[in-house]
Amino acid sequence: AREAWASAGESWRDAIAPALTALADARPTAINLHWAIERMRATFHAIDGNPEPDLLAEALAIHHEDVAANQAMARAGAARLGTECAVLTHCNTGALATGGVGTALGVIRAAHAERRLRAVFACEARPWLQGARLTAWELEKEGIPFRLIADSAAALTIERERVDWVIVGADRIACNGDVANKIGTWNLALIARALGARMMVVAPTSTFDPDCPDGDSIPIEQRPEEELLELGGQRIAAPGTRASNPVFDVTRARYIDCIVTERGVFDNPAERPPGEILKSLDQAG
Repeated sequence: AREAWASAGESWRDAIAPALTALADARPTAINLHWAIERMRATFHAIDGNPEPDLLAEALAIHHEDVAANQAMARAGAARLGTECAVLTHCNTGALATGGVGTALGVIRAAHAERRLRAVFACEARPWLQGARLTAWELEKEGIPFRLIADSAAALTIERERVDWVIVGADRIACNGDVANKIGTWNLALIARALGARMMVVAPTSTFDPDCPDGDSIPIEQRPEEELLELGGQRIAAPGTRASNPVFDVTRARYIDCIVTERGVFDNPAERPPGEILKSLDQAG
């Protein structure tokens, strides 16, 4: 916005449009970014002159709301865990991914502070390794004892370590409670159901998409093949190998035990008809 004002003056709204499109196109699956862009865009009509002060104020408001929402979700989710609980999480959902303490990782932080946890496991989260690079870094910095596992070790870990809860975030939640999240989440939900663990999704209400009826309507971002075929810039796959690299998958609502938001915890989302979760959120507000 600063650059658009400097280059185009009162025509800054037109000048900034390509940047907004580029931002939205960067993450087709994650709805929070689209929500934030539209919230910022909604302030455009009332701005007179240099847009920077008003847009900065709105951005700071979003940040402060996210910090408060993270804290509310952390408390509500931790209260569901009981005591002497073993949990497993996937990808990165902490302070590095949010404005506050995090979503799923925020719950784990709160549960640790309340001495509810006996074990924490973090999946490596291939192919970007967010679990190994980011979640592990955050847990270590927080002094939370944990073990990193290969994604393919989840079933063995959940069974042998008697994991009680799989706790994940979300990039988009459909009206019927279907959830898009980091690739591998769907695997974890199936394993958890088979082995008696429970599945908790932790996400702010901005993750709900009122225009998306179910998981089949959620676009799945595809990333370059090289992310699977190479490691650290070195080829690891056999010559001639092709790869499919979806970044997200969809976990059906019937495999989710609860969705934790800053406005309440919603149990058994599959038992509600499409759209009812959103309506209940609005009524609660």
